[in-house]
Amino acid sequence: MIDVNLIEYLESFLTPRRLGLYQKVLNERTNHFTVAIEDVYQLHNTSAVIRSCDVFGIQNVHVIEEVNVKRIDREIAMGAQKWVDISRHSSTTSCLKKLKNKGYQIVATTPHNDSKVLQEFDVTKPSAFFFGREQQGLSDMVLEAADTMLHIPMVGFTESLNISVSAAIILQHVTSELRKSDIRWQLSEEEKLQKRMEWAKKAIKSHEHIIARYHEKT
Repeated sequence: MIDVNLIEYLESFLTPRRLGLYQKVLNERTNHFTVAIEDVYQLHNTSAVIRSCDVFGIQNVHVIEEVNVKRIDREIAMGAQKWVDISRHSSTTSCLKKLKNKGYQIVATTPHNDSKVLQEFDVTKPSAFFFGREQQGLSDMVLEAADTMLHIPMVGFTESLNISVSAAIILQHVTSELRKSDIRWQLSEEEKLQKRMEWAKKAIKSHEHIIARYHEKT
């Protein structure tokens, strides 16, 4: 059980401006959508997708590293990795299984296979958007497991966009549509409390000593 008094005690060490920013961002966070990145080779692409997730309020990101194992590029992510929860998976299979068990429909982003146009996507269903490698795209495993497929309409000679650009366009559209709906897309109160605790700890370097003092008093 989360100690609300402890959270409020920690937050008393934050400036009103930072506390207000945390509350504003937290109210816009969602787990209704999540993102999975499958074995992307270019490190800056993975980092840029994580940055877009933070910008558009996606709280959880799944990084599959079955082939390419790399650390997150801090410079490109611009600190987004501090505020977005990143789950790492050693295989596509384990990631698909986890997301399906959580009730997400698997959405494969691909310009092929008679995929749906972005504007026709149904935002009411909890969805996990899968983005694939720069050249090969998503694996056959994801395409076969997908509940639906999605593409961004294009009218030029180029067949596809860079993965980070695709992710930004898709996430901007679906989160915008989600916020127009009457779906309860926000984090639960318990999830918000958990994030408040985690973010306060990340903002306060001496949080361990502060927490120890709190327990001595209570």
